[in-house]
Amino acid sequence: MWRESEPHAMSASFDFSDRVVLVSGASGALGSAVAAAFDDAGATVCGADLVAPDDESALVDPDRLDFYEGDFTDEREVERVVDAVVGDHGRLDHLCNVAGTWRGGTPIHETDAEAFDFLFDVNLKTMFLASKHALPHLREAGGSVVSVSARSSLSGGEGDGPYRASKAGVRLLTETIAAENAGVVRANAIMPSVIDTPANREMMPDADHDAWVAPATIARTVVALCSDAMAATSGAAVPVYGEA
Repeated sequence: MWRESEPHAMSASFDFSDRVVLVSGASGALGSAVAAAFDDAGATVCGADLVAPDDESALVDPDRLDFYEGDFTDEREVERVVDAVVGDHGRLDHLCNVAGTWRGGTPIHETDAEAFDFLFDVNLKTMFLASKHALPHLREAGGSVVSVSARSSLSGGEGDGPYRASKAGVRLLTETIAAENAGVVRANAIMPSVIDTPANREMMPDADHDAWVAPATIARTVVALCSDAMAATSGAAVPVYGEA
């Protein structure tokens, strides 16, 4: 539902109290923000990751989700987690494919095949496998998928070609899922640039951090894309890079 908070300004609040949401990569900066945003909206949030909430590197609040440990590059693990979520909660309404990573720094002729495989496994294969196994349940619920692509997937560039290509694949699979499930399941992607996380600030201490977008801000877009307010939107790649 929409409510007007002050003259000439509008804020959105959403009610997901009867919905079950699965977030991959839930222990990372963006995944934990997405989990928190859906929890704020009343959803039953199921988070999946290799990193458990009690790990010192996890950023997610364990009180805000039901956690399912699993490697989403392994189809048997994905199938097990999706089946467990549906078995525990009776349904699955929304899938958020947040699991992913960045690697770069070398031109194509110096890039190891292992690095290429790693990026396609973590960024694209996880999205494919989670979508594949979630879709039968999402079709039953009339739900949605939101996946994380990247602004850099829109063009080639120096030093991180495999990353860009893997994220372009996320966009294309999103369009395919939208086309194959038109009128039943909506599928959209978001395209961040550099996200304002502690790790990115440490990696790029001299960058203009004020131009970066906070994970919580991006998470609100993910929630909106899963809501009835975006019922007419499917197959889109939505920019979420602010001024970055």
